[in-house]
Amino acid sequence: MTTATQLTPSEVQNKIAEIGIVPVVRAPNFQEAAAAVEAIYAGGIPVAEITMTIPNAPAVIRQVVQKFGDQILVGAGTVLTAAQAEECLDAGAQFLVSPGLSIPVLGAAKARNKLAIPGTLTPTELMTALAEGVRLVKVFPCGNLGGAKYLKSLKGPFPDVLMIPTGGVNAGNAAEFIAAGAFALGIGSDLVDNRAIREGNPQKVTAAARELVEAVKKARAGK
Repeated sequence: MTTATQLTPSEVQNKIAEIGIVPVVRAPNFQEAAAAVEAIYAGGIPVAEITMTIPNAPAVIRQVVQKFGDQILVGAGTVLTAAQAEECLDAGAQFLVSPGLSIPVLGAAKARNKLAIPGTLTPTELMTALAEGVRLVKVFPCGNLGGAKYLKSLKGPFPDVLMIPTGGVNAGNAAEFIAAGAFALGIGSDLVDNRAIREGNPQKVTAAARELVEAVKKARAGK
């Protein structure tokens, strides 16, 4: 059985910063989730956010951690409650991501010295997160409110908040988001093609991952 080294919140944050991409994995079962994670990793992205929308998600997280160990930084996504947070951390998740701002989830993560990335969208939510000592947030659904332009407008009053735009982010607009001040990019269906995985074509996901890695690399070099 493979195990993963337990990392501190700052170590996880540094890894996410280095990679610049947080793939959001949604799948109907462990087999497809693991295949998606492997395809993403083959494309050069050693991080995966396994969402709680996957049936028996904590077991999937545990199996992915056991399979990949330190090769891949495994987190849990769509974490809505403190109880879910505990389950995911017990399963080996190194970080938690929520679609919205949950104080109980933040508390559960803090008690275990783990990184929780809350979802925020409005200035009020960002101020609430800051009051809880949070510095790294997910901005979701960013694409629906203007994409990179909206992110840039948030960075104006909140220059020190680290933001991961999610929703409507892809290789085609990665450079715009990074230019707008994105800390990293959260990407779901534009990267993790479940149909391709289901049809036995993980190479499509691997190719998309490579394209995204290259887009982020070029965008960061051009800043």
